[in-house]
Amino acid sequence: MRLAAPGFGRLGHARQLDLYFGGGEANVAASLANFGVPAEFVTRLPENDLAQACLRELHAYGVATDHVVFGGSRMGIYFTETGAVARPGNVIYDREHSAIAEIKPGMIDWDAVFEGAGWFHWTGITPAISAGAAEVCLEAVRAARKRGLTVSCDLNYRKKLWKYGKPAGAVMPPLVEECDLILGNEEDAEKVFGIKPDAQGYLSVCKQLMARFPRAKKIAITLRGSINANHNTWKGVLYDGNTLYESRQYDITHIVDRIGGGDSFMGGLIYGLLTTPGDCQRAVEFAAAASCLKHTVPGDFNQVSVAEVENLMGGNASGRVNR
Repeated sequence: MRLAAPGFGRLGHARQLDLYFGGGEANVAASLANFGVPAEFVTRLPENDLAQACLRELHAYGVATDHVVFGGSRMGIYFTETGAVARPGNVIYDREHSAIAEIKPGMIDWDAVFEGAGWFHWTGITPAISAGAAEVCLEAVRAARKRGLTVSCDLNYRKKLWKYGKPAGAVMPPLVEECDLILGNEEDAEKVFGIKPDAQGYLSVCKQLMARFPRAKKIAITLRGSINANHNTWKGVLYDGNTLYESRQYDITHIVDRIGGGDSFMGGLIYGLLTTPGDCQRAVEFAAAASCLKHTVPGDFNQVSVAEVENLMGGNASGRVNR
């Protein structure tokens, strides 16, 4: 549950907060469901009214929650304030002792979860929450691999979350080793695996990640240029071991909400790879355009249609009213 200072206000001075639901994997699920791809979100939630409100929000986006398990006493929370010009945004996490932080292996029946499924996605935020969450995440990726699902991950390094005694570099490798598709940025690769770009830039990061994790068939990198808190450039690349596919670059001059930007890229990329298999260029273009549009939407979930994404891909960025 995200509690956000309204507008560009500061958390320390806010007298009311805007409430949103979201999270790395949930955001990807919402994007895919919004694009017409059947998607289910699996987690552990407490049995209270806030958890039911969260489930209703997911259902409103078409995300199934049939295998959510219940237990624990509270939902994880994070607080945000939106940056402005030279002042960066800020995130405060309150996720210790939450229902998902106290999850243990065996609580989720992964065979039942993966019945009829074709793709499993996880993010580096989950194993950062607690040792138990990391163990269950590993349990999940191994069950998905055993059933032959495509497995993808977003490295999503969050230094404020890794507090339970094990560094990301020790926990993440066995998880990432099971993945067919890895998404990250240059900072993720360096902070988690010590991988730094050489003269080839982000191509070298892709090659080094693929060499480190040979099961991976594709590596995606998001490239954000931060001119200031409200003005970013944005694009993505996709590497298949032979060719580097690069999207067009978007100049996002009036950001509404950048949280969920990487997740919307991942949702768009999965959609592109599922609907136009073999066309990596279209997949990365769809992902970048979908994510560009997410920057115009408040909240974690990307509330845009396939037609809107394709319209932007076609070059229509005027923002004129559709009548």
